[in-house]
Amino acid sequence: MKFLAYAARRLAASLPTLLILLAGLFVLLQFAPGDTVDALMAQAGGGDAVMAAELRRFYGLDLSVPERLAAYLWRLVRLDLGFSAIYNKPVATVILERLTPTLLLMASSLSLAFAAGMVLGVLAARRVNGWPDTVISTLGLIFYATPSFWFGLMGIVVFAVKLAWLPPGGYGTVGAGYAGLRHMLDIAWHLILPTVTLALIFLAIYLRIMRAAMLEVLNLDFVRAARAKGLSETRVLVRHVLRNALLPMVTLIGLQAGTMLGGSVVVESVFSLPGLGRLAYESVVQRDLNTLLGIVFVSAILVIAVNFVVDLLYAKLDPRITATG
Repeated sequence: MKFLAYAARRLAASLPTLLILLAGLFVLLQFAPGDTVDALMAQAGGGDAVMAAELRRFYGLDLSVPERLAAYLWRLVRLDLGFSAIYNKPVATVILERLTPTLLLMASSLSLAFAAGMVLGVLAARRVNGWPDTVISTLGLIFYATPSFWFGLMGIVVFAVKLAWLPPGGYGTVGAGYAGLRHMLDIAWHLILPTVTLALIFLAIYLRIMRAAMLEVLNLDFVRAARAKGLSETRVLVRHVLRNALLPMVTLIGLQAGTMLGGSVVVESVFSLPGLGRLAYESVVQRDLNTLLGIVFVSAILVIAVNFVVDLLYAKLDPRITATG
């Protein structure tokens, strides 16, 4: 019962954050030069002032900022993200068409970064101040300091152009007509380079956090007591040290979810992936504010959902949280 109450409180606490985020972004976007009508008229090659005024009236852009904000929030209550004038379809449809590539990229990158960071962090902590620790820490620093777009471009040059091992981009082989398992494998094959590119920066963060957590836990009294009982080093590591050292790693998953969504903008642009990141970039360029706000809304929901799951997992790993939270 305490666990369910804790989960309900955490979920309710995220709703004001979502409201403030959307309202703040809506107001900030009003100060940006141009609007949807300007983008439409630029695509059409121009137009007169009367046509522009009619279009603004049609899309509700002639209303004041508070009126537009109130209308937008009322639509959100009804789960209506509005209509995209640029794509000529509902915003929800546009986002759903682009959501799957982003979710696959995020899930695969997060899984790779978490697993590899955990293994490398454990190895570095077990050989602290030795050559494995030095090599792993140096690689982590290089991964963290290098921009993701540079990794992506170098990956394309080396593995796609020079060695021809991997495709240079895209979400699948154009015109191949694959279906079923073959189609899934083709998508996975095209996601290898983007996944590694996006995961490298977060891998560097995870291995540093895991190394520090391992070194801290290894010096605690209960670990020394377990060794004094005659338990093998492997059992001490797996049963006692690893479980406690994973707590900061689990917390970091939720904190990095939003950052990973932001990083996907660059990666999707480099590898021509039809995901939310690239859609957000196109929406900014084309002044499609409804689509951009819809992307922010969906992204915020995804981040809140990830943090909610992480909070529940963290509470399961450390029951003291539900007792005091």
